[in-house]
Amino acid sequence: MKKVLIITYYWPPAGGPGVQRWLKFVKYLPDFNVEPVLYIPENPHYPIEDPSLIKEIPKEITTYQHPIFEPYSLAKFLSAKKTKRISSGIIQEKDQSLLERSMLWVRGNFFIPDARKFWIKPSVRFLLDVLEKEKADTIITTGPPHSLHLIGLALKKQLPKLRWIADFRDPWTSIGYHKKLKLTNSSQRKHKKLEHEVLSNADSIITTSATTRHEFENLTKRPIKVITNGFDSRYEGSIDLDKSFTISHIGSMLAGRNPKNLWKVLSELTTENSVFRADLQLEFMGVVSQDVMDTLYRYELGPYIKMKGYGSHAEAVRKQRQSQLLLLVEINSRETEGIIPGKLFEYMAAKRPILALGPKNWEAGEMVLNTNSGKVFNYESHGDLKDTILQWYGAFKKGKLTANSENITMYSRKSLTEELVKLL
Repeated sequence: MKKVLIITYYWPPAGGPGVQRWLKFVKYLPDFNVEPVLYIPENPHYPIEDPSLIKEIPKEITTYQHPIFEPYSLAKFLSAKKTKRISSGIIQEKDQSLLERSMLWVRGNFFIPDARKFWIKPSVRFLLDVLEKEKADTIITTGPPHSLHLIGLALKKQLPKLRWIADFRDPWTSIGYHKKLKLTNSSQRKHKKLEHEVLSNADSIITTSATTRHEFENLTKRPIKVITNGFDSRYEGSIDLDKSFTISHIGSMLAGRNPKNLWKVLSELTTENSVFRADLQLEFMGVVSQDVMDTLYRYELGPYIKMKGYGSHAEAVRKQRQSQLLLLVEINSRETEGIIPGKLFEYMAAKRPILALGPKNWEAGEMVLNTNSGKVFNYESHGDLKDTILQWYGAFKKGKLTANSENITMYSRKSLTEELVKLL
């Protein structure tokens, strides 16, 4: 059986989408005669935790841990709330305090490529012994945090025959929040240099979207394979659909993900239609930025909001299957055209209609349409968006609101693991 060392920061009890990808790969790799060996931090700072995921870790997996110095653990003494928000990737653009601006500047210019940089050198020393002990000839680094790719880079330089695969769950220098880190010109050059070194030295590169692959193809001649995120096909338990006309968003509504045209349409419908007004419910499961909340109340949608807070992954899957409509939103910018939210694949598997709003040429939107999983709109849509919601509402009233997702088997976690094994 082939051994592969997987170097990841996010691992249970970490919550959120970042942990799901490699937790599922590790689960299915042995089915294809590949033994995963795991390397994770001993004392990580996870902004979100989901202890229920611990039970999904295969009992037989070999796991190595090493301590990590986390600057976020010190920063929380200044402001625990702001530290958690920034470490979660939620950067509030309006009304930033002096402390928050200072924290962003320090984060962007002192911690390059990110705040986990202090784990690089001790990890390299530690993993040289691990690789010798385990007789593993292949490593996989997954980022963000992109510091983990620098662990792979250093190991590759010391062991040239080692095969290194760099998995990019998100882009590096082109991701939306990169511009919000208040980088100096010198810091921007350092990020670009490190990104180029990783892309030029990895034996193979994995991206989660075709857009990121095309972007990287302009930066490297190394082979690049797209392996998206996905869904786990197994689900236990029956589900009763919500009695209300629920429009549910699962996950964080970050600053910028604020589809004002949708809120305007819903506000109009509640004013014009008393029956719709009685049935509507907006559910948010996860963190919602203050910008979004302010807009919702400005459009007088407060009475229809139900905040559920962060829940376990199992609770999120259950809510997806209960909801009448599932809301998928991405920031309206060119930089986010290639962002495919991990929740999309579970939305597809839930077989509930997806209401997607994002930038023009959005790759995730194309996937929604290609799988017949829902409807896609941009941030300028109004009349067609309103007509679609009314059409769906009419089907809901008749008990016939469904989604007939097609050709989604390719996105099952086991099928995606098979694609990974082909690369290995």
